[in-house]
Amino acid sequence: MTTLRSLLHHDTHPLPHLDSASPSAAMPGGQIDVLGANLEPIAAHIPQATIGDTPSPVTLSRPTRATVTVPEGAISGDLVLHRNGHESNHLPVSIAVPMAENLHPVANPAVDADGNVYATLSGQRGQSTPVSIFKIQRDFQITPFVREILNATGLAFGPDGNLYVSSRAEGTVYRITAEGTFTTYAEGLGIATGIAFDHEGSLYVGDRSGTIFKIAPGSTPGASGETFVFATLEPSVAAYHLAFNNAGTLFVTGPTTSSNQAIHAIDHAGNISVFYRGLGRAQGMAFDIDGNLYVAASLHGQRGIVRITPAAEATLAISGNNLVGLTFLEDGNAALATRDALYHIALDIEGRPLI
Repeated sequence: MTTLRSLLHHDTHPLPHLDSASPSAAMPGGQIDVLGANLEPIAAHIPQATIGDTPSPVTLSRPTRATVTVPEGAISGDLVLHRNGHESNHLPVSIAVPMAENLHPVANPAVDADGNVYATLSGQRGQSTPVSIFKIQRDFQITPFVREILNATGLAFGPDGNLYVSSRAEGTVYRITAEGTFTTYAEGLGIATGIAFDHEGSLYVGDRSGTIFKIAPGSTPGASGETFVFATLEPSVAAYHLAFNNAGTLFVTGPTTSSNQAIHAIDHAGNISVFYRGLGRAQGMAFDIDGNLYVAASLHGQRGIVRITPAAEATLAISGNNLVGLTFLEDGNAALATRDALYHIALDIEGRPLI
């Protein structure tokens, strides 16, 4: 039965309403900003939030904005704000879930044609680790794939279907078969970090001391051809990360101490330009089929995966900490690499084919 008191109470404290969530995807520990109406505290009682059935802390509450922190254990579901005994409308959000732990990626993971994901246990420079590269199957089963590569760093699949990996300690790139057997592909590449193949099968290697090498394919399968300096940039404090867009332009990040870091674009002739400036510690990158660039970085103090359109407009696509890279999977999903783990997230984004 509706009473006069309840009507007055409802008029005094209208229902909270959510208009949008930004970003609509996050990792545990990430933050989602919600815009709407009637989101402020009532009598010093901050609204509560849930994602699915998981209570999620509200760290900021204003009449038209609230900030929700994604807790450990949350999964994708509806974000709801609870205020004064009433709940808001529902907004769907996508939450990353653990895929593999006890790793040490320092760049993007890689995915093969069967959907298996590969990530490194890189270690500190010069540190030998018991396993160099792990293989994570589609059901998240993890197995050792390669041992005895020192400081495995950048990963990429070549046009021959084999996995290639750089060793930053040795300045070497190795070619790895499906059985996990590796052979030397190229040497003398400085502090070899990020790697990427172009449409012609040439391999590009980022030497973090300031050089981008180009290695032409050899005349026989599995062999490398001529190696030469393709471009020169400023040294990085960590690594160079490389990615090609559909037009064959090479994009490069190299983390520095600056919070106004640039992403460089290098054309076929080796001419360098600045594609976007304004990121903090930009690292691994990947393109979607529409030409949008996704990069692990911070934007305006918010850490996560930043989406940059072809017109160089940047927004935070995924909120999360300690991210070093990503790769797109099938069915619009992605694998996110942190400093010690991989996460799986549904994004409804189709990645650009890498070869």
